[in-house]
Amino acid sequence: MVKQVVWSPRAHKDRREILDYWVKRNKSNVYSKKLNQLIKEAIQLIRDFPHIGKQTDEPNTRIKVVRDYLIFYEETPTEIHILAIWDKRQDPDRLKEVLK
Repeated sequence: MVKQVVWSPRAHKDRREILDYWVKRNKSNVYSKKLNQLIKEAIQLIRDFPHIGKQTDEPNTRIKVVRDYLIFYEETPTEIHILAIWDKRQDPDRLKEVLK
């Protein structure tokens, strides 16, 4: 059974900020489009194979890596919840605040 993907407001915000950052930094949207496509493909893969991500210390929460970004998600019986997208080059102590 294919599960519905539900994005949290936090995950939407993360994705938008990441893509905007690369547009401003590169003065072009080429890389942002490629990165966005990679994220979409990863979400599709997660939807089709929910256990593909690495298990975290939190029950039901998994991580899928896309380049320098971590997609945090949870699986329920009928849905996949995208919780956050995190740049793994950031301070890991801040991540605990994000995932609360």
